[in-house]
Amino acid sequence: MGIAGITGRLGALCADEARSASDITLTGGLARVADPGRAIVTDPGVLAAGCDVLLDVSSADAVEAVAEAAMKAGCALVTGTTGLGPAQEAALRRASGVIPVVRAANFSPALNLMLLAAKMLAGRLPGFDAEIVETHHRQKRDAPSGTALAIGEAVATGRGVRLADVMQVDRNRVRAEGEIGFASLRAGQIVGEHQLSFTDAFEQITLGHRAFDRRLFARGALLAVRWAAGRSPGLYGMEDVVGGGFPD
Repeated sequence: MGIAGITGRLGALCADEARSASDITLTGGLARVADPGRAIVTDPGVLAAGCDVLLDVSSADAVEAVAEAAMKAGCALVTGTTGLGPAQEAALRRASGVIPVVRAANFSPALNLMLLAAKMLAGRLPGFDAEIVETHHRQKRDAPSGTALAIGEAVATGRGVRLADVMQVDRNRVRAEGEIGFASLRAGQIVGEHQLSFTDAFEQITLGHRAFDRRLFARGALLAVRWAAGRSPGLYGMEDVVGGGFPD
């Protein structure tokens, strides 16, 4: 496998986990500055040509080039990059017609089970207000986070609506019925916390997930890498990897 974004915070953890795994061979990485001694290159095509699975934990502006390189090389692509625009989304869909693409807003197995629960509850509590609150470290750029948006998508899917039509991030007005509210907090070095609540006039139910160690995301990413190897072309998610339960 190769890692795009290998010198980043998550990329470095993924590299550590890969080196200690008996069933994975790390062939190299992609970064803005090459390092031949560590097999780090700046050309995604060179990296993709030498691996069966390309793990992308880089940045949104690199997604199109990484997806194109994986597609040309015929290797599977696992991407955990968030904050994508229409062009990047289209690049992943295009690649998924040729290779297996696993798209993950969050690599945590437990969080992805929370998404399944969110979808189920949303469909059974149609009259309840849905609120999503997420907290991350102060260096995080995107808000709401990719994971918060994934939770919102799960709620919207459970209710049979488009998230774009009901998403509400402006808290300076009275919210309309059926909207899904988002709130983002940034402080210190918080790894990641997400809370989803369904509330009506009589009761409330809350789902929550808290990450204690970033290494859990690296381990989840390698689960996706193992799952994607040799898979048929298509666009997959972490719910496919987890399969509705924790892996062995």
